[in-house]
Amino acid sequence: MKRIFSVALLSLALVSCGEQQTEAQVGQYTFIEVDEVYDAGTAAKGEIVTADIKIKNVGDYPLVIANIKASCSCTVSDYDENPIPPGETTIIRATVDTDRTGSGRVNKPISITANTKPSTTTVSILVNVIN
Repeated sequence: MKRIFSVALLSLALVSCGEQQTEAQVGQYTFIEVDEVYDAGTAAKGEIVTADIKIKNVGDYPLVIANIKASCSCTVSDYDENPIPPGETTIIRATVDTDRTGSGRVNKPISITANTKPSTTTVSILVNVIN
């Protein structure tokens, strides 16, 4: 419920801004295309792995990303906070510091909260960390 309220509040704030050219309104849900697994391959211990996660708005309303939560302090995400129009694509950049992970196959999920149903989508970043 807290997530829905956050998305609704963010959508309302975006609509009320005079200079925003968006049609985002409270209660408008959209759909996204995203690969829910990002395989980063193999990395040496201590290497920073960058994952560029592509998200496409395939719905009829602007996509509003309200929050991105990393599974731990190892993963940091950067993303466009502006609404993504229907048919457009955005990139979420996440980094994994392998110095702060274990060795072997590592799974670092990030949760994306937006005006979608369901409101949260999880993308797993997989990397094989070698010493």
